[in-house]
Amino acid sequence: MIPPDWFLEAQARIQPHILATPLHFDPDLNIYFKWENHQVTGSFKIRGALNKVLSLQPWERERGIVAASAGNHGQGVALAAQKVGTRAIVFASEHAVVSKVDAMRRLGAQVRLVPGGYAEAEKAGLQYAQANGAGWVSPYNDGMVIAGQGTLALEVLHQQPELSQAAWIAPIGGGGLISGIGSVLAETAPGAVVIGAQSEASAYFNAILKTGSQAGVLEYDSLADGLAGPVEEGAVTIPLVQRLVQDIVLVTESEIAVAIAYAWHHYHETIEGAAAVTLAAIIAGKIKLRPAILIISGGNIQPEVHAQIIQQYPKV
Repeated sequence: MIPPDWFLEAQARIQPHILATPLHFDPDLNIYFKWENHQVTGSFKIRGALNKVLSLQPWERERGIVAASAGNHGQGVALAAQKVGTRAIVFASEHAVVSKVDAMRRLGAQVRLVPGGYAEAEKAGLQYAQANGAGWVSPYNDGMVIAGQGTLALEVLHQQPELSQAAWIAPIGGGGLISGIGSVLAETAPGAVVIGAQSEASAYFNAILKTGSQAGVLEYDSLADGLAGPVEEGAVTIPLVQRLVQDIVLVTESEIAVAIAYAWHHYHETIEGAAAVTLAAIIAGKIKLRPAILIISGGNIQPEVHAQIIQQYPKV
């Protein structure tokens, strides 16, 4: 388990640099929405990246930092590197969302595009960091990153204490966010239920939770690009998710698209595919527990893709 003090220390460390994002209640659905799409860099990922990088010793910062990312983690790492005056290199898939790659570069990161998907980018990034003595900032396989992500739960409980007894629905890819949330709730709100949501197109953690292995999982293109890729072998998130998460629900690509359109038409919120999996699980009736809080993890979607989805689903 992540030591409880780490979450409070992370909160104090990153609070001057992030936003307290809106918490909105929809009485028709009996659901709360935590809109992390309003966060600095447009995603919750800044929480973990900042906590990790701000905690580095001066000699570690001098070596530079390296990460792999579909885009949101890389933006957080780039901004964190700015704040401590170090250089950041981010490895990403050559198929990464263009707007996310551009955003990483605008924040000062050197982005290296790698043939293949996220798994290949992560492998290349790890090899580069090891070969060059640079610091590796994992998007999930790091206790300090998980502690940073867990500050989201502390923030929600401060905004709405009664959510300590709610069902918490969070996206899951590598498991850093849901591990942080689950760890905080295990200490402060043992009555809460924690459920992950994931695309059928990249169901690695679902397989780990339900079969103990991700071997044989097939991956396809997904709107939820931020959740794509296998989980690093031996990742600290694996035992955390197995202990703290009650279930992982899978949603289809069409259900994700409907959720993106629903968020726009009903709340005028722009959300990306990785964030939409939580709302997709609710709209599709795959999670019936109420009250619930949905973690809307980010809003960095390619504008033309968002426009196409809104046009395709005008009346959801």
